[in-house]
Amino acid sequence: MCCNNSACDIELSWDPLIVEGREPLVAVVANPTADLGDAGTADAGRVRLALLSEASMRIGSTLDLRQTGSELMDVAVPRLADAAGILVQERLLAEDEFPDRPTDGEAVVRGIASGVTGPVVDDWNAEFELEKLVVYPATSSYAECMATGKPVTFGKRPCSCLVVPLRARGNVLGCVAMMRGPGRPAFDHQDVTLAEELAARAAVCIDNARLYNRERRTALTLQSSLLPTGLRRPIGLEIAHRYLPASDLTGVGGDWYDVIPLPGGRVALVVGDVMGHGTAAAATMGQLRTAVRTLAGLDLPPEDVLYRLDQMIQDMGGMQNATCLYATYDPVDRAVVVSRAGHIPPIILRPDGTTEVLEVPPGLPLGIGGELFQTSEAVLADGDTLVLLTDGLVESRGRDIDEGIAALRENLSGPVRELEDICEGAIHALRPNHDRDDIALLLARVHTLGGDSIAMLELEAAAPSAGAARRFVRETLTGWDLQDLGWTAELLVGEMVANAIQHGTGPIQIRLLRGNALLCEVADRSTALPVARTPGPLAEDGRGLNMIKTLAGRWGARPLVGGKAVWCELPTTPPDTL
Repeated sequence: MCCNNSACDIELSWDPLIVEGREPLVAVVANPTADLGDAGTADAGRVRLALLSEASMRIGSTLDLRQTGSELMDVAVPRLADAAGILVQERLLAEDEFPDRPTDGEAVVRGIASGVTGPVVDDWNAEFELEKLVVYPATSSYAECMATGKPVTFGKRPCSCLVVPLRARGNVLGCVAMMRGPGRPAFDHQDVTLAEELAARAAVCIDNARLYNRERRTALTLQSSLLPTGLRRPIGLEIAHRYLPASDLTGVGGDWYDVIPLPGGRVALVVGDVMGHGTAAAATMGQLRTAVRTLAGLDLPPEDVLYRLDQMIQDMGGMQNATCLYATYDPVDRAVVVSRAGHIPPIILRPDGTTEVLEVPPGLPLGIGGELFQTSEAVLADGDTLVLLTDGLVESRGRDIDEGIAALRENLSGPVRELEDICEGAIHALRPNHDRDDIALLLARVHTLGGDSIAMLELEAAAPSAGAARRFVRETLTGWDLQDLGWTAELLVGEMVANAIQHGTGPIQIRLLRGNALLCEVADRSTALPVARTPGPLAEDGRGLNMIKTLAGRWGARPLVGGKAVWCELPTTPPDTL
């Protein structure tokens, strides 16, 4: 590179630069008024100390690496250099990881900040264009500086160039390039020492920002993988939820909520709280949430789900204790069955604005053992809202749980509001501003099923009932404008009724539920659950369940008091998510 200023006729050994096919920069900055280089010998030391003092206060004010780079530029230009730029290894920016040293010695970097003073701003900014990928060959001073971790100076007066490494915690993050134009002395050893000190301070701040970004990204990834996403909207319920971690840094903790579909159009509502914060609590939370979903798939009663969770924690060596509330809701009879393990009881918000704490035996936290869990049952009215929460919303250092629950009930009461508004109001009013715990809040509002959502028919366990069942399905789906499902639904319900007639006892009850899927359920008085098997080539039966499994989206069988129900689902619309 050479200086195109009229006062400079000496060619400099500027490094060749590969930047998407552009030629190397050939302009340098004219000398502005600057502190260093113009100061006398007696004042130079004081100027450098003042610059270092300012750097310690200005560089690293945030955990943003690009902001840190800009702060270094503000300190260095124009007092130490007429122009400067910061280059950081590309993989650090893209993946927060240090790349292996390339065998060809190239340096792959990206500019995050630049500073310039003088009349050729465009030329310098074009050379250090922000966010543009740059590849320096192994012979360049940039690559040499980054490979050796030592400063490199080149050029002759009146133009002088300096490249210093960005070193932090034994690693080279990139480099800082500086240049002085004509009229200023070349960089001497004291300038190099000062530039290294500035770069070292900036490098630590940039590395802190990198580590913060990695921690944040890891936490967000963990959160997105552990907390529920794309929850299906249950039949007969309107759902709203909130999750807030104790730490804004990690973004994840030990509290969780879930909405799990159950056979028969029912749903499980879950909230839990693992003691502690951070990734350890989050990992335990993830294990518990997965276990809850697995146990829910077995359609166990709430008290049995909690018992098996308690056993699981004890079998795993007593990992962090946790509290949990597990409730099942049936939209047909609007019955909710609740069991809790050391958790806050649910609150029922009535349509008239009054509230009630549902009395549920508390139980011991999970992992302690020694006590069976109990349940409570309630029938909810149309418009009732079930409020499930963790203690982070109602308990703090200055407020015990009872006071917090009273404050929450007062906040919930009043005129009917949308669930999202209730969530926002409760979080805003009750969330502590500091020293807070994780918070999970789950609201479920009841909507009574009407004739366009549910249809039932009871038949005798006799051969003519299969035809009557098919007619019932056909007429119901026509009324619901679901004729496209008619043939398949008729076939499946007819097969389930035929099986109930052949293998079951007593009267047969058919139930159709309409939601994101059409639920077809046939119940009888036999407690023997059917098992799908592969029939032999000469077998005369055993093909019915395989046909149901093939044609239905989901199917299963569940025990009832004094009988069983076989069910299957046919998708009606794309699932509504919460």
